[in-house]
Amino acid sequence: MKEKIRNAVLQSGADVCGFAGAEGFNQAPDGFQPCSIFPDCKSVVVFGIALPRGLYEVDSRFIYSHYNSLACPQVDHIALQTAKLIEDRFEARAVPLPCDSPYEYWDEEKLEGRGLISMKHAACLAGLGTMGKNTLLLNKEFGNRLVVGCVLTDLETEPDEPAVSICPDSCSLCIENCPQGSIKEGFVEQKPCRQYSYGKTKRGFETVECNRCRTVCPMRFGVKRGKGKV
Repeated sequence: MKEKIRNAVLQSGADVCGFAGAEGFNQAPDGFQPCSIFPDCKSVVVFGIALPRGLYEVDSRFIYSHYNSLACPQVDHIALQTAKLIEDRFEARAVPLPCDSPYEYWDEEKLEGRGLISMKHAACLAGLGTMGKNTLLLNKEFGNRLVVGCVLTDLETEPDEPAVSICPDSCSLCIENCPQGSIKEGFVEQKPCRQYSYGKTKRGFETVECNRCRTVCPMRFGVKRGKGKV
């Protein structure tokens, strides 16, 4: 059952897929756990699509912004298809979650938002990677390029094994290169990050003005491809 779901997710266009148990989210804040959304949740299917490496090499930030945004509905589509597959083939219940927005929690003063659950933490619990010092998900094969989605289900599956961290202990490039000083080890202040990172062109198209924490990371392309130019 588990491998049938994984194979279907990968065939739908995902680059990675893993499984986490709902109980693994007990350390998440109240209201941001899978069972807060779907009380009968037993397992979480987590998957990701990797952005092209070339997007990290261009200065034109609206290109990166456009295709990062385009990946989100693709991830949501895979989540919907996966939920339907689980319900149709295994006679279970499944709840797909938006990979990015919409979400309800917003602190206007801190410019701090929270998704329904933390996709990064879900990916870590499903064995898809670990978090770097900049809190970005790091995957051994795809680095920090994954856009992550998930599906909650009342199917009970065995969680995948945790991944081994690929973040170099002695590296602090993301911290040193943050223009706003927003990155503390293991924590990011969202307000100064958001204020600096997002903008618009003269015509009003949205842009990502800064993604330095991604592009300076020596593991941005994963272990095998991490030695590319910064």
